[in-house]
Amino acid sequence: MRVLKAYADPRTWGALAYCLFGFPLAIASFVFVVVSIAVSLGLSVTLVGLPLLGLAVAMSRGWGAAHRGLGRTFLGVEVVAPTVRRRPGIVGYIGERNGWRAILYMLLNFPLAIVEFVVAVSLFAYGLGGLTYPIWWHQVSQKVDGKTVHGLAFGGGPNAFADKPKWIWLIFAGGVALTVAWPWVLRGITRLDGVMIRGLLGPSEAERRIASLEETRSIAVDESAATLRRIERDLHDGAQARLVGLAMSLGMVKEELDGADSEIALARVRELVDTAHREAKGTIVDLRDLARGIHPPALDNGLPDALGTLTARSALPTSLRIDLPQRPSQAVETIIYFSTAELITNAVKHSGAHRISVDVRQVDHTVTLRVHDDGAGGAEAGQRLGSGLSGLADRVATVDGTMTIVSPVGGPTDITVSIPVA
Repeated sequence: MRVLKAYADPRTWGALAYCLFGFPLAIASFVFVVVSIAVSLGLSVTLVGLPLLGLAVAMSRGWGAAHRGLGRTFLGVEVVAPTVRRRPGIVGYIGERNGWRAILYMLLNFPLAIVEFVVAVSLFAYGLGGLTYPIWWHQVSQKVDGKTVHGLAFGGGPNAFADKPKWIWLIFAGGVALTVAWPWVLRGITRLDGVMIRGLLGPSEAERRIASLEETRSIAVDESAATLRRIERDLHDGAQARLVGLAMSLGMVKEELDGADSEIALARVRELVDTAHREAKGTIVDLRDLARGIHPPALDNGLPDALGTLTARSALPTSLRIDLPQRPSQAVETIIYFSTAELITNAVKHSGAHRISVDVRQVDHTVTLRVHDDGAGGAEAGQRLGSGLSGLADRVATVDGTMTIVSPVGGPTDITVSIPVA
């Protein structure tokens, strides 16, 4: 049954197509590399040698793109094109690392492509031939010492032919073995090619790190801009409006006091003072909430106190467990605090859970936050819970953190946030 599934698997036939189409491409690219590098080095003593070498490196990136496309089409190997980092001019390509990595790939790919082609064609042909040998062995014949002998020959003389039942069924068994093994052997060797494509034709580790830093920097800048806009909006619509109302109330009090010569006027003054008092207290509350949104005062005493206060205010029963041998940095504490607040809020609003548990611990050099609820599950970033989880993942990424979601339909939900201590 597994054999039938292996033959029905599109990956098997994708690997076969890759071997068949990749073989001529490997030959052409290998010949290009050998000839172009040899000619360039041979002419390096002349004025055209270095430009030719730079052109060869530049064109090698194009050959690398062709190999990436072949791997993406037939093997499902998704690799983005590496960036070009070179000095200006065609000679600048001589120092372009990704071009030389493509050259190295084409040199290593050539012998591998030969093996892949031989396995793809020969192993399948021998397996099919052995599998059907009991049917066609009698059709193969030749005369030896004046006698007609049938079957495949394995040496000289009339006794070296596979025409006996034991040899016929032995060849059949070998054909069965080769036919059964073919899909896994084929996919195994092409998997090695996929590893080479990712390692040599994609971005290097340094480039991936740079791209990640650029992305997280962009996220951090956007989030900072959004935070500033929110603070400006809250100040304008909240505290500023209340302060304007307070100033107007105090101005009216002053006018009333100037002409306060009756009980009615004094009552009006008292009413205005009460209004101004309420506005002042409301402004204080707004400013306190705004400051708490920037940096929770509870974090001044560390995560245990801050998360203890946060979980105690939860609308659902929430347990808390913290194991931090040392206090993390302020940036990590802030991310953990707001991540916990966001995840608890999502669980309360969307999960239909009855209980929530929060577990924060440090293992080696990583602080891990795990929020578990017994709700309906089905949580996905950017899906059922809106954009909250996507935004949270972006915020965590700004400090090189990761977020994983395990939330099968029907529950429970486990969301884990891991952040490096440094």
